[in-house]
Amino acid sequence: MMIPVILLAVYLVFNLAVFLVYRRDKQAAQQGERRVRESTLLWLAFLGGSAGAVLAQRLLRHKTRKEPFRSILLSIIVLQLGLVASLLIMPDWPQRLLVFALTLLQNPKP
Repeated sequence: MMIPVILLAVYLVFNLAVFLVYRRDKQAAQQGERRVRESTLLWLAFLGGSAGAVLAQRLLRHKTRKEPFRSILLSIIVLQLGLVASLLIMPDWPQRLLVFALTLLQNPKP
């Protein structure tokens, strides 16, 4: 039971860090300083920080009108929600996929 608690804590801390990166980028934009690359912001969202990214967008009003940034972030969120839904519906699919891939690697066909 301890592993889900640790995973939740890591998820929350990571999303807080992503929120703070967005806040720093917002401050840099206002002060004319060096900004965080959009690709970095999107990678942070893709790696699990989409909740922090969306929260920062809404609360800080940052990157709310910029395209294609908005569309890409939305696509990342849809992808992540689909992944979570698939894990809830069939929780053993990652293990099955790994077993299948290992079987293919061990038994290559000519």
